[in-house]
Amino acid sequence: MFELENQPGNVDIKKYKTSADKHSYVDDLAWIEKEEAENFLDVGIDVSEASRSGTFIQKDASIIHCKTKQRGIDVMKISDAVKTDGQVADYLWKNISADHDDFTSYAKENPHEGYFIRAQKGVKSVDPVQACLHIATESFSQNVHNIVIAEEDSDLHIITGCSTSSHLTSGLHVGVSEFYIKKGATLRFTMIHDWGEKVDVRPRTVAVVEEGGVFVSNYISMNPVGSLQMSPVTYLNGRNAVARFNSILVAGQGTHMDVGSNVVLNEPGSRAEIISRAISTGGTIIARGNLTGKAEGIKAHLECKGLILKGGIIRAIPELDARVPGVEMSHEAAVGKIDRREIEYLMSRGVDEDEAISTIVRGFLNVDIEGLPSSLAGKLDKVVAETQKDAM
Repeated sequence: MFELENQPGNVDIKKYKTSADKHSYVDDLAWIEKEEAENFLDVGIDVSEASRSGTFIQKDASIIHCKTKQRGIDVMKISDAVKTDGQVADYLWKNISADHDDFTSYAKENPHEGYFIRAQKGVKSVDPVQACLHIATESFSQNVHNIVIAEEDSDLHIITGCSTSSHLTSGLHVGVSEFYIKKGATLRFTMIHDWGEKVDVRPRTVAVVEEGGVFVSNYISMNPVGSLQMSPVTYLNGRNAVARFNSILVAGQGTHMDVGSNVVLNEPGSRAEIISRAISTGGTIIARGNLTGKAEGIKAHLECKGLILKGGIIRAIPELDARVPGVEMSHEAAVGKIDRREIEYLMSRGVDEDEAISTIVRGFLNVDIEGLPSSLAGKLDKVVAETQKDAM
């Protein structure tokens, strides 16, 4: 088992509470309060459910909405999945040890549900499944355990959004997630974080990809967060298995992000790509990437680029670990500032300085995120525009 980084940092788990008032179930999301609907929309959750194959929404420790709209796509809270399907329990804590660190132990001792999403054998999701984990209670620690399974030859697309209520100032989110991509299956997983300025976030994730499977992970965090530390690990355990990670990170004043992606290529023909874009507008970003090649004939590339605006710190830490001959692995990392010559060039073409900077920042963040729905892509464009204003 790959060693996930154990970096509890300065988070005092004891200051957070593990209980919250129960929230009522909502049959029709049209009844959701306007403020919450806007919170959900900001992280890609469509309350109309018009173009979604299923929806899961958890508020604090309460499941307030859970529905599947496509036959062969299972969406339910984790406790129900364990009760109704005896095999689900075998996937819990299979790839992540509960005693790995303080956070995994805390989540095991103080569980608050989480989601179970599965595409059955050969089933292809017509539209994405959406899932939202929302914190509404001050100083609450939301501890969830999620299981995602793409069965053999299935194709599953999931959009997850994590958010907090506007009045909330502090909280903790601990998310333990285990992904299983079976033979010939594809899982596209897009995660958008929009936490509060003093919220601590500690995801712990492991994915296993079998022969011919494809795992695409997109991560977007462009709004303030107190501290974020995550280092997901993916094992390519079958021939020709593929993993792609795309990350967009923006850290404003007071934000501390330590984000890494790790892929272990265990079988011939497996391929991996890690791409990250990081912008600091006064915060700290540690962008990590690790590729471990353990079989001949594997291909892997790591690319980490950072841009510092208005001060801040960016540390890019790319690592290649080749264990056998016959591997093809590469990386590139760069951290810098906007080149004044680029600004002057655009200004010579008739744009003002602010617009020139905006254009450059927008181009820097333009990472092709595979499988992003057009509606969500439009929302991302809006967030990028707002980020540019803050940067200027």
